[in-house]
Amino acid sequence: MAIFQPVLGLIVIVAFAWIISENRRAFSWLGVAVGIGMQFVLALLLLKIPVLQIVFVWLNDGVVALQKATEAGTSLVFGFLGGGDLPYEETAPGASFVFAFRAIPMVMLVSALSALLYYWRVLPWVVHGFAWVLSKTFRISGPASFATAGNIFVGNVESPLLIRPYLDRLSHADLFIVMTAGLATIAGSVFALYAFFLQDVIPNVAGHLLTASIISAPAAVIIARIMVPPEGEEFPGELVKVEKRYQNSMDAITRGTIDGLKLVAYIIAMVLVLVALVALVNIVFGIFPDFWGEPLTLQRILGWIMAPVAWLMGIPWEEAFLSGQLLGTKIVLNELITYLQMSQMGPEELSDSTRVILAYAMCGFANFGGLGVIIGGLGAIMPSRRSEIVQLGARSLIAGNLATYMTGCVAALIV
Repeated sequence: MAIFQPVLGLIVIVAFAWIISENRRAFSWLGVAVGIGMQFVLALLLLKIPVLQIVFVWLNDGVVALQKATEAGTSLVFGFLGGGDLPYEETAPGASFVFAFRAIPMVMLVSALSALLYYWRVLPWVVHGFAWVLSKTFRISGPASFATAGNIFVGNVESPLLIRPYLDRLSHADLFIVMTAGLATIAGSVFALYAFFLQDVIPNVAGHLLTASIISAPAAVIIARIMVPPEGEEFPGELVKVEKRYQNSMDAITRGTIDGLKLVAYIIAMVLVLVALVALVNIVFGIFPDFWGEPLTLQRILGWIMAPVAWLMGIPWEEAFLSGQLLGTKIVLNELITYLQMSQMGPEELSDSTRVILAYAMCGFANFGGLGVIIGGLGAIMPSRRSEIVQLGARSLIAGNLATYMTGCVAALIV
């Protein structure tokens, strides 16, 4: 891979964000340089420090432990559908693995653990640390930095709830940061699930996904500040105070589980419907003649559109078309489906380095489903600003993807 590809990619991403900015005169080269520098520093610390490499091994072991613990519960509740002993001989390897009963329930366990860590003050303490760094580095408000840091660990609707008393007072630019960060990162509740999917094709994948979500936070701030710059707001440096959400540990586990159950239902429904819609579109495309010897499909069209983007992130051109299909499918459907698809591709289709770059570049909720969730969730939390949220919706989807592409470029230069 040539170094100039991801370097050119960073330049093109920043230039594109500037072109579609609400105020191109407010562009700050210093802010961009500081943000990209912060991405590189964080990535180098997380990926190159030997002590943290041990932590990454622990993370991967933790994902395996979560999977085994989840299987103990699913086996009891769902029997052989959930991983229990089969009452018949499995004739096709892997045929007994039922996605909805074996993989997805892990989300409920992680959601309950996240709620427990929140009640024990572990999660707020970690979020406060990241928020302090973001607020001092980028000179953004305390509530905006706290919500951005929270998105690394919780969902794009749960994170704004952490700053609910401050939402109505957020500036237009800070609201856009919150929305962009929500789409440029993944939630802790699905982190283990994605790591489980990719553990056989990417070594130490849990560490890579965590790094991707962390360094996408400053990328989200960079892109958001370029596209929707502040209009002379004063800088309120104080960080928010975390509100008490649970009465005791059991309340945290119970409510966390219920929240996880809602997310499980959402994931199953969205995957089912979106995959069916893509299949329907491909059936319609079947009426057209073959293009270059193959049927026309939505995936092929997306591959043609996104192949240059994949190349700009350092992916070899011979793998750019297939990578472009994954990047495009991630926007139209979601990252869960594309991670699943990538896990099923052989080494003859994608090289190891390409898989790692794509794992970083697709590590975010920036898709139409995620956009619907954040518009609906924020609109319900702050109905007085619903029209403003809708107005920023399409721009935040673009910004969220640009931020993860920046992360993919950084990964290509370091990993």
